[in-house]
Amino acid sequence: MDKHLVDNQYLVSFDNSFSIANTSTKPPKDNQGEKKNEKESKKLKKELRDLQDVLYAHNKHAVLCIFQAIDAAGKDSTIRAVTSGINPAGFQVFSFKAPSKEELEHDFLWRTSNRLPERGRIGIFNRSYYEEVLVVRVHPEFLKYQQLPQFSDTKSFWEKRYESIRNHEKHLSNSGIVILKFWLNVSKEEQKNRFIRRINKPEKNWKFSAGDLEERKHWNQYQSAFEEALNATSRPWAPWYAIPADDKPFMRLSVASILAQQLKKLDMNYPTLSKKEQSELQKYKIELENE
Repeated sequence: MDKHLVDNQYLVSFDNSFSIANTSTKPPKDNQGEKKNEKESKKLKKELRDLQDVLYAHNKHAVLCIFQAIDAAGKDSTIRAVTSGINPAGFQVFSFKAPSKEELEHDFLWRTSNRLPERGRIGIFNRSYYEEVLVVRVHPEFLKYQQLPQFSDTKSFWEKRYESIRNHEKHLSNSGIVILKFWLNVSKEEQKNRFIRRINKPEKNWKFSAGDLEERKHWNQYQSAFEEALNATSRPWAPWYAIPADDKPFMRLSVASILAQQLKKLDMNYPTLSKKEQSELQKYKIELENE
């Protein structure tokens, strides 16, 4: 097992045994409650800020966090909560919606490859290349826009896409990019409640669209697509974590905790200077003090 892997109760196993039916959308019974979760999250924000500072100075690794979920699961708010204490220069967030005409002229990994984080930074993908085995799996008619030389909606086609993703992530891992993938697991009932709140609150109306209801009709298909994708692509070098998403404070704390644990496992240090360089620094200090 990868020495950098964060073991966690929400880690999706690597033996193809993950089942959404056996995965809870709610926190465990011993959950400490909203106030304590929010208090713990505040502590983690400072810890993440310090860890990201070392990551930037160490400049050997990059961290890529991928968030996937069905509508209203809380991707935006979780990303905002987890990164709120981090130096903006140390992370970058990219959201991937429907591909552009230019993006459709390339392979499905192209547009995200252009947005990978540099060494020393945390990169966050709000949706990602996984849309190509999730949304497109539920709506295979979208593939006609990709101008593929051959296509048939068969199991072998999707297996090849999973293989491409696994190979891509292995390459990124070999290049020093640490990958964490979070599936925010919200229940159908909670999604309905959140849609209703968006309609009831004028300031949230803009977040709701009729398309959300159309996609909700494909709930079971999406669940099947998520289950298959997570089983096919959760690996020690690019693990998936299935995070309960019905309780937002718990969800945010869980994600922040895994990210913090991951950064700690990288054995990072601030760069140290040689004795000669330290001696030169003292000379510069004296020069400045004597101005």
